[in-house]
Amino acid sequence: MKPNIHKVERIIRVLVGIALTSLAFVGPANLWFLLGLIPLATGLLGWCPPYAWLGIDTCKLGNKSS
Repeated sequence: MKPNIHKVERIIRVLVGIALTSLAFVGPANLWFLLGLIPLATGLLGWCPPYAWLGIDTCKLGNKSS
């Protein structure tokens, strides 16, 4: 699994994942907080399966050479 997510996007995914997962501890009891595990996991791993399937690689965005 070659990383395919840019560092900035990884940080955003982790923060969104933490925010969504924290819903388990506040608010009404429901299972929507489980959706937070997806961006949290992909952000921590640096690899997104749909990106790999579609050939998207945002890691290359920061490495453009003129």
